[in-house]
Amino acid sequence: MADLHVLENLDPATVAEGVADGRFLLVDVREPSEYDTEHIEGALLFPLSTFDPASLPDPEGRAIVFQCAAGGRSARAAEAAMAAGIPGRHLAGGLAAWKRAGLPTTR
Repeated sequence: MADLHVLENLDPATVAEGVADGRFLLVDVREPSEYDTEHIEGALLFPLSTFDPASLPDPEGRAIVFQCAAGGRSARAAEAAMAAGIPGRHLAGGLAAWKRAGLPTTR
């Protein structure tokens, strides 16, 4: 079980594998215009500007992983989630790291 007091930084390969095998629910905390321009397939949009951990969907046994453009907003969302009792995990480096790793996005 994840420590509720430590932010878990996950690399793109780990997140891609976890999304593919159903272990992770990816939550994109960028704004709708950013998401509409480009996003990771299957990521759910929950903008940080209106973020409320209580409104997150039931992950149905999956671990929630937050993601943004470069990692700053997703770290803040994960910290807010930890304060609400949800383990804090995020894609370190965000969408930029995902793309540098050669992983696909949807435009």
